[in-house]
Amino acid sequence: MELNQLAACLADYGFPMVLSWYLLLRMESRLDKLCAGIEKLNHTISLQGAAAANRA
Repeated sequence: MELNQLAACLADYGFPMVLSWYLLLRMESRLDKLCAGIEKLNHTISLQGAAAANRA
């Protein structure tokens, strides 16, 4: 986004909304990675729980 476009958005929508939009776009990839990590952890815990139940 160019500076002119950013200034136009600031004038039209206001600083809080533009800042929130910018931060959301920056955080999107990190949130995707976090979700994938949580799903992987959940799967690992499920496998460990099943293995422990089989040993008992």
